[in-house]
Amino acid sequence: MTAALMLELRDLSKSFELHHQHGARLNVLRGLDLRLHAGECVVLSGASGAGKSTLLRVIYANYRPSFGAVHVRHDGRWLDLAKASPHEVLDVRRRTLGYVSQFLRVIPRVPAVDIVAEPVLQTGASPQLARQRASEMLHRLNVPERLWSLPPGTFSGGEQQRVNIARGLIVPRPILLLDEPTASLDANNRAVVAELLTEARAAGSAVLGIFHDEDMRDQIATRLFPMQALEAA
Repeated sequence: MTAALMLELRDLSKSFELHHQHGARLNVLRGLDLRLHAGECVVLSGASGAGKSTLLRVIYANYRPSFGAVHVRHDGRWLDLAKASPHEVLDVRRRTLGYVSQFLRVIPRVPAVDIVAEPVLQTGASPQLARQRASEMLHRLNVPERLWSLPPGTFSGGEQQRVNIARGLIVPRPILLLDEPTASLDANNRAVVAELLTEARAAGSAVLGIFHDEDMRDQIATRLFPMQALEAA
């Protein structure tokens, strides 16, 4: 049986107008087509400037595409995020589309365990269960227990990123977008992330990500999606 199609990009393009350069346009994405199925891990490949991070931000609806469609299977139906309302986008992010970036962006002074527990609370779970699940994830990602009650603003880069990954992966999502989540991690913690992503795929998640580390890419990728930089118009 063929795995369910979860994400389909059709003729997707994105350009930016450079106002400080007399209205020149920077073409970043042009005519991209991509299909992502449940259980896959597709890794975006290509040199810096090829538009990999921009593509993830377009899929997550941080950017509106200049042209084309971003079809996401959400709540049993197809929704084009290129045309979705803000309310629809928020609902997709809450229940269907997970995103882990390279950096942790959180409210200051909130303890790490509460940052990780928040997505569990949003599912309607009790605070006790949410904190228990958060503790398990932080432990698995080797974040020292002495740090759990502290805000992560003073943590090392690697510790902050492990908190970020724990928060991003604690609730199962049908689709996961990953923008270099392991760049600041050592080999042992990269291996933990690879295990978590393998488990997510086995549970049916469709994964699309950027991983410049070749060993990590070899461990998790089911196929590569090559991208090339475009020239400014």
